[in-house]
Amino acid sequence: MDNRIVVFLGPSLPQEQARNLLQAHYAAPADQGDIVEAVQLLRPRIIVLIDGAFGSVPTVRHKEILWALAQGVEIFGASSLGALRAAELAGYGMRGYGLIYRWYRSVPFAEDDEVAVAMAPPELGAGALGDALIDMRITFNRAVRAGIVPPNLREHLVGIARSTHFLERSYSHVLTRAEAEIPAQYASSLRNLQAWLRDHTISQKRIDAIGLLRQLAMRAGTRMTEAVRAPRFQLTEAFVRDLEDAGFDIGRLGAQRW
Repeated sequence: MDNRIVVFLGPSLPQEQARNLLQAHYAAPADQGDIVEAVQLLRPRIIVLIDGAFGSVPTVRHKEILWALAQGVEIFGASSLGALRAAELAGYGMRGYGLIYRWYRSVPFAEDDEVAVAMAPPELGAGALGDALIDMRITFNRAVRAGIVPPNLREHLVGIARSTHFLERSYSHVLTRAEAEIPAQYASSLRNLQAWLRDHTISQKRIDAIGLLRQLAMRAGTRMTEAVRAPRFQLTEAFVRDLEDAGFDIGRLGAQRW
C-alpha cells in the first residue's frame, strides 16, 4: 500500500481491480470531511477523487478540496463526483481526467445526478446498484449508431432515464417504463435493444477511472506531476461548521497552512 496516493473509490470500479492498476491507499466514496481527514492522517502527495457519497450524507464540499490544495496536495478527479468537482475547480488547481470531466467542462448547467448511482454500503464494497445517466446516454447513442433503435426512440429512453430518481435508475427500470409508455410501433426495437444491451452497455465511468489510475501508475517512481502552485486558502465560518458537522475536530487544523 502506498500512502502517498489516496484514492476515494466505490461504484465506478471495484477496488480489487483498481489495486492491480495502481498501488495506493484505497478508501470508500468520500463524504464531507473525508479529504481533510485523509490529509491529516495519511499526509498524501496525491488524492484521487473518483466516487463520493450522495444523498444519505453530506457530500464533499468544494472548500475542503481547496483547503487540501493549499496544503500542497495534488488532487485529481475523474469518472463520477471527481469529474464534477474537477470541472468546477479546474481554475483553482484541481486536475480532471477523462470524457466525463471534459463533458462537465463543456456543458453549462449539466446536472450533478448524471453520474449518481445507488450503491451498496462501504462495508459491502460500495458497488453500483443501478446505472448512471451519463453511461446510459452513451450506450443509447451507440445503439442508434448500430442501427438497433431509431433516434426518436433514443430520446424517449433518455427522457425516461432523466425523469427517474438516480436511486431507481437502471436499464431494466427504463425499459419496463418504455414498454408501458412508448407507442406500440417501437415494441420490436425495444426487444432488440434489450437483447443488445446484454453485451454492449458502456460504462464511461469505469473507463475514465481505469484511465486515470493507469496514467498515475505510469508515472510512479518518477516525478508524477508537474509542480503546482498551492492556492491561498481563506478560512470561513461555513467551512468550520461543515467540518464540525462531519464530526471532525477543528482543533487539529491548527498547524496547517492557510
